[in-house]
Amino acid sequence: MIENSFNHLQIPEYPRALLKSATGQLAFSPAVVLLGPRQVGKTTLARQIAAMHPNAMSLDLQLAGDREKLTEGSGFLPAHRDKLLVLDEVQHVPEVFAQLRPEIDALRRPGRFLLLGSASGRLLQQSSESLAGRASYLELTPLQVGEVMATGADVAADSTTLQKLWLRGGFPVSYTAPTDALSFSWRTDFVATFLNRDIRELGVNVPAQTLHRFWRMTAHLHGALFNASNLAASLGGISHTTVARYLDALTDTMMLRRLEPHFVNIGKRLVKSPKVYVRDSGLLHALLNVPDVNALIGHPMAGPSWEGFIVEQICALLPKGADVGFYRTAAGAELDVVVELGSKKIGFEIKFSTAPKVTRGFWQACQDIKLDHAYVVAPVLQGWPMKTEQGYSVDVISPAQLPWALTR
Repeated sequence: MIENSFNHLQIPEYPRALLKSATGQLAFSPAVVLLGPRQVGKTTLARQIAAMHPNAMSLDLQLAGDREKLTEGSGFLPAHRDKLLVLDEVQHVPEVFAQLRPEIDALRRPGRFLLLGSASGRLLQQSSESLAGRASYLELTPLQVGEVMATGADVAADSTTLQKLWLRGGFPVSYTAPTDALSFSWRTDFVATFLNRDIRELGVNVPAQTLHRFWRMTAHLHGALFNASNLAASLGGISHTTVARYLDALTDTMMLRRLEPHFVNIGKRLVKSPKVYVRDSGLLHALLNVPDVNALIGHPMAGPSWEGFIVEQICALLPKGADVGFYRTAAGAELDVVVELGSKKIGFEIKFSTAPKVTRGFWQACQDIKLDHAYVVAPVLQGWPMKTEQGYSVDVISPAQLPWALTR
């Protein structure tokens, strides 16, 4: 089982970028709901937050004894109004949200509750209905480039770190495993456990074998336009609405990302289908049976894998309210990622090459969208100005430079 795979090892803890946001939200909101897939580091982050609150108390709602403390009429919540209460695994007791509402209304002070849950559409619906206006929501992603790289100190080390994160993905146990083989084994077990146990616990009623086939098919179509009808035929002639339900299930649980097209009103025929990515690159490689760097570099999915890896780096850096999508027209204008931050529009083309080049379609997309800035993200450690054309100055940047590109 996943839980026991690395119990004998000390897993290094990396500083999580979300720590600052979480502490800031707790200083403002009565409750903060921290969502993310299993094994992503929610409990570790909560422990770091709790250490800042001397009287914090934690309950693990997987444990019957801790669940009993929250039974109606127990008086537990009113008795601990002076504390930060950390409630872990809230997806096991979704009715807890209804209990928290009157308790928050009885004493509305910041930093009363930190709730941790494995994300699902059902959990979000129940919490948002019960805690409307009373809770802030944050998503903890797998480890990102800025959390594991000490940029500039050692070029060789940075290169190895970047390659390792791309290959293994950002689940802490996978990333810190002693060998690639152990990391790959852990991710294979993770996929099996997610399909056979976790997905049911999150309220998704889909046969594990069927969902596994669908997930593997989407892995082979990683970064391509999503066609529900074609996938339905490949899965034995099921309906396209059933395929859409499978997509929703894996999107809600943060296993897949559905990237929608960016629309501009320019009178051109725009692609309307979304692109779908396996969110964690390590899980993608497990689904594709890619165990090590040599197999990855020579794999036909290496380019799409790198693209999805960078898409996740960008999305993890975006503030609430930002809009992200891709741009493609029937005439061939194309841009991998378009980000809207208020009135600012930023474009990213993602290339799996240390000497990247862009096409005419890239420049046309820049003009169509009227970008403020445009970048080419490549597997390099230091960027450089690429060229200026049609009024746009384009820089090649490394993944570590994405925060600068989004805030300049």
